[in-house]
Amino acid sequence: MNFKKSTIAVALLTGATLAAGAASAQQATDYPAKPVRLIVPFAPGGTADIIGRVFAAQLGTELGATVVVENKAGAGGSIGTRFVADSAPDGYILLLASSSTHGTNPAVYKSLTYDAVQDFTAITQLVTVPGVLSVTKDFPAADLNALIATSKANPDRYTYASSGAGGLGNLAMELMKSMTGAKLMHIAYRGAGPAFTDVISGQVSMIWEPLPASLPYIKGGQIRPIAIAADARSPELPDTPTFKEAGLPRYEANAWNGLLAPKGLPEDVKKKLHDASVKALNTPEVKAKMASLGGTVVAGTSDEFQQVIASDVKKWKNVAADAKIQLDQ
Repeated sequence: MNFKKSTIAVALLTGATLAAGAASAQQATDYPAKPVRLIVPFAPGGTADIIGRVFAAQLGTELGATVVVENKAGAGGSIGTRFVADSAPDGYILLLASSSTHGTNPAVYKSLTYDAVQDFTAITQLVTVPGVLSVTKDFPAADLNALIATSKANPDRYTYASSGAGGLGNLAMELMKSMTGAKLMHIAYRGAGPAFTDVISGQVSMIWEPLPASLPYIKGGQIRPIAIAADARSPELPDTPTFKEAGLPRYEANAWNGLLAPKGLPEDVKKKLHDASVKALNTPEVKAKMASLGGTVVAGTSDEFQQVIASDVKKWKNVAADAKIQLDQ
């Protein structure tokens, strides 16, 4: 009797295992069987939104399905990010993550509603965008070393603007201050627009913002670039040195976007999304569009992207702690 029960149990277990394998294979074959939603956790019209729409169109072509961009903005990207974390891990709801949602937000918000490292499945990093430190036209320093020396000689006389307290521009400047001893006072704004307005008018001394946001004002002669946070000079600003060239070889701070899914995404769906994403990012059209935004396509492995997220969270948490930056949502 016991032998018969054991035989039946083994048969049932074997059948269940085979069924699960068949279901997984069927999932990989069928996916995607309906439109895929790419959640952009920021308002329409910004750089992240543009990147998301360019990528989504080509990703849909590679997947053979429609990829619909949905903007779910609010709380520094946290609302849309939480929405994706709470969604089913079936590959039909994805997140356009950023260095804000998965870098600076975990560093500064004490009650963040998601875990940037644990609550998601990394697919691939899409693009990196360098930041640029720019000053007013009449700022009394021509290069980074002179800027630092000038600030030390006049503690807190000179100010820097950011598009929001706890954002990438704020933390990138605090990182520079911690590495150099520069004495600069932070002025936070609600958005990059008003921040640039006051730097252009001379009410604030300088600003660190991603290249796409800074470039029109630099090209227009309204602000002057000092250094760019990139491994090499930008073709858009060939005369502007990198921070490494300017004397800070260990300074790393850039904006990025990547593709995430909810935690628990099946490996076969993950692979299909990764392979399609890499193909999409490496098309000449997408590469050209990303370059026009000042970005560089990455298209690395899922593990590499996971490491970027973990590293950024750790780095910015240290910077925020040193600068005593902690915010409520």
